[in-house]
Amino acid sequence: MQLAQHAYHSSAAPTKTGRSGEYDTLARVTSRLRIASEQGNFNQLAAAIDTNRRMWATIAASVSDAQNSLPEDLKATLFYLSEFTIVQSRKVLKDGLDASALIDVNLSVMRGLNAASAR
Repeated sequence: MQLAQHAYHSSAAPTKTGRSGEYDTLARVTSRLRIASEQGNFNQLAAAIDTNRRMWATIAASVSDAQNSLPEDLKATLFYLSEFTIVQSRKVLKDGLDASALIDVNLSVMRGLNAASAR
């Protein structure tokens, strides 16, 4: 009986909208960056940065798609942030800079997603 209740409960979970799913992804990645940065564990930080770069590569590919209906200025901004993230990630890993700029970029986008969903 417990297994059946668990299965029913799982399927009753609310479906996330695109923006809330995007926000959740950014939040998870940003949390990993923040924790790794605070703990000073290079291997953990490198893994978090890799995840962050892959997320931003996906964002860049999405905004480059002709079918993407976001406003052109927003697509350009997100593409620029993706490029910035690649360069800044390299500096963090190679030159020992802290990851605060990467975290700040993600937090800024999360604030934008929250503002857009509040409208």
